Amino acid sequence: MSVALLVTIVLVLGAVGYLVGAARSRNVVAGETSKLHSRPGYYGSYVLIWATIPALLVLAAWVFTAPVVIENQIQASIPANERIDMSPTQQGLAVNMVESIARGLRLLTEQEMTQATAGFVRLRPLLAEKGVALAGEGEDWMIGSAQLLNRLTDTSRLWRSIVVLGLSLGGFALAFLQIKARLRARNRVEGVIHAGLVLASTVAILTTIGIVLSMLSETGRFFSEVPPQDFFFGTVWDPRFANAEDPDAAGQFGLIPLLAGTLYIAFVAMLVAVPIGLFAAVYMSEYAGPRFRAIAKPLLEVLAGIPTIVYGFFALITVGPFLRDLSAQISGIATGDVSGFISAQSVLTAGLVMGIMLIPFVSSLSDDIISAVPRSMRDGSLGLGATRSETMKRVILPAALPGVVGALLMTASRAIGETMIVVMAAGIAANLTINPFEPMTTVTVKIVSQLTGDLEFTSPQTLVAFALGITLFFITLALNVYALYIVRKYREQYE
Repeated sequence: MSVALLVTIVLVLGAVGYLVGAARSRNVVAGETSKLHSRPGYYGSYVLIWATIPALLVLAAWVFTAPVVIENQIQASIPANERIDMSPTQQGLAVNMVESIARGLRLLTEQEMTQATAGFVRLRPLLAEKGVALAGEGEDWMIGSAQLLNRLTDTSRLWRSIVVLGLSLGGFALAFLQIKARLRARNRVEGVIHAGLVLASTVAILTTIGIVLSMLSETGRFFSEVPPQDFFFGTVWDPRFANAEDPDAAGQFGLIPLLAGTLYIAFVAMLVAVPIGLFAAVYMSEYAGPRFRAIAKPLLEVLAGIPTIVYGFFALITVGPFLRDLSAQISGIATGDVSGFISAQSVLTAGLVMGIMLIPFVSSLSDDIISAVPRSMRDGSLGLGATRSETMKRVILPAALPGVVGALLMTASRAIGETMIVVMAAGIAANLTINPFEPMTTVTVKIVSQLTGDLEFTSPQTLVAFALGITLFFITLALNVYALYIVRKYREQYE
């Protein structure tokens, strides 16, 4: 049976187990469910858990381990005299060839199989007729290995089906027979759910730790070749290829221009997104009528679903040329020189477009936070004679301030991590300037550019991407920690 069919059967058995378990719990007490330790649904869930989770866990383990075991068996089937002369890469290619032949053998008839076993010269035309293309010349021993692969695969699938279905049916029967009035079904079901939640949290934590450790290891390799002070305090970004004749040709890896560009563009974006998004949230939560809110809020949130590459095209085709032409007209009127002082790719262009992209993040998060302020605070302020604007400024916004600040810092983290808009709106030039009308670039852009191409992962030009990544990670981590600090500090004041 295929994996999809096995999963379907196990889930169907689980659903049946839920219904049967709940019905049996009622029958045990003759319909008086008050005598049950738990509700009937917990007894049904108990049977469902035993009928599905053990079987699915074994199935998942089988799916991951069986191909490895079979591949080892196929490598062991390579003749000793052939295996001695093969490198690990050549052995892998040989196994791939065997797998291709094995797929082709399943398409042959019995008469064609008789011809195929005569040798690879007779087999290749038969496989070509079936549409199975082989990457290179094979050997006669590959036919036997391919037949062994098919036998092992069929045996694995057969036993997999037997074991998984046996576990599912056995768990079904075991849980069904255990159903009694005093069975603590709720405790056991909640214990399984608690274990699942702990497992999910552990996976998330371990994933984060794994990402950080992998980046730290590669960053350590980079700093073994480039001094940390040259990276963190360097003002020139020029990662060139190393040259044996010129020791200085390895380039300069100064972080300052990239970090300045990242923070500068994010700052301009926040200048655009925060006022518009926050005022929109205030209006929709406190002033807009239900009909307008039902229309405006979904339309505003459409901006959050637009891919960033579309914003990049918008900046490249519309916003950038518009700012360039506008600056040329202003310069022509003021000085008579029609050359524009704003580049089509600039900090201002990227900040404006990124700010538009961030508006729905600020608006939606702030709207939800403001709406969560207790109604009694509004009514009390209005009852004391305050106007709606005074209530907003002196009661609602202070009460919602921790959440709003947290939302803004999360939005800043989103702006710092943006890539596509910066590439198309601000360029890739690592400039160090305070002029928002000139192009700059960000850390994320250089991470992408350093990891693309034919460079090996042993060169500083590639390893620098991991140093940039871990730097960006700690910047966003610091923002999130600061957001938690602000939330806790003001929450104590207003709650």
